Amino acid sequence: MGKLKRHIGKYVDPSTDFGWKLYFGREENKILLIEFLNSLFEGEKVIADLRYKPVEHDGDYENMRRVVFDLHCIGSKGEIFIIEMQQLFQEFFKDRAVYYTSRLINKQLPRGSKGNNYCLPEVYFIGILEFNMMENGNAPLHQITNRPYYHDVALCDKSTNEIFYDKLGYKLVSLPLFDKRPEELVTIMDQWLYLLKHLSTMDKLPSFLDKRIFGLIFEVGEIGKLTKEDMMSYESSLKHKRDAESVFNSALRSGEALGHAKGLEKGLEKGLKKGLKEGLKEGRAEGEHKQAIESARKMLNKGYSKEDISEISGLSIEEIEKLK
Repeated sequence: MGKLKRHIGKYVDPSTDFGWKLYFGREENKILLIEFLNSLFEGEKVIADLRYKPVEHDGDYENMRRVVFDLHCIGSKGEIFIIEMQQLFQEFFKDRAVYYTSRLINKQLPRGSKGNNYCLPEVYFIGILEFNMMENGNAPLHQITNRPYYHDVALCDKSTNEIFYDKLGYKLVSLPLFDKRPEELVTIMDQWLYLLKHLSTMDKLPSFLDKRIFGLIFEVGEIGKLTKEDMMSYESSLKHKRDAESVFNSALRSGEALGHAKGLEKGLEKGLKKGLKEGLKEGRAEGEHKQAIESARKMLNKGYSKEDISEISGLSIEEIEKLK
């Protein structure tokens, strides 16, 4: 871990499994999660308290623990919250988000109950993503234009834009697309997103962040205050994050080099697809040109005129003369 320690910073990185649970998953720090959620809801609802529930995983979801860090909470009014930090791009991320909320909703109806008792609690999926979840999820930032970093999703009537069902919502943040500078931070949500994106590189609480809300984060996250056991857990978590990123980036580079379908499926942007298509086209053209040269040589050996060879092969007279 010696090499890792030299690049570990002063504050725990919230985009690691250990950091996510340290700041937002411990009972003694749950005020931080409450404040963060309230900043996302922006007055739409006010969360007064939360209690944590064990996180359940089904099937292959358990295999994603290196890259998905989640919390499952119940609000004081019975609302259910799934809060995730996800590191790496997933092609079917939206499908999975809908699947897990649907599964939670399904569990709320008591088995064997009679009558028309379909009154359900509110269910919300909160996703903090270290990628752009849209179709060009891993395109370089300079190629992404007019992409919102925050998606506030609900079931709506498409003809009136009115909320059809107000007890299911998805609040999704793509941190790489959040590029506001300190002087542009207008809301508390802006400040939270700036902090999540930059905390691991900071060396103190900056003056432009509200000290009443964020002071506790800087106290909790100071690496020098971690116990020996927590420090070991954090270093392991940080290594897992960097290893996962390295493997993912290697897969992307392999996909680019080989034009392999699996590489494209893991998030290669449209530009790469276009480049691959153009590269194949150029490769075919180069192959056809080489074949024409070989045919021209054979025709020269058989005594064909340069003019006839040019007409048949498509090569210029100058190219044919160089073959002599």
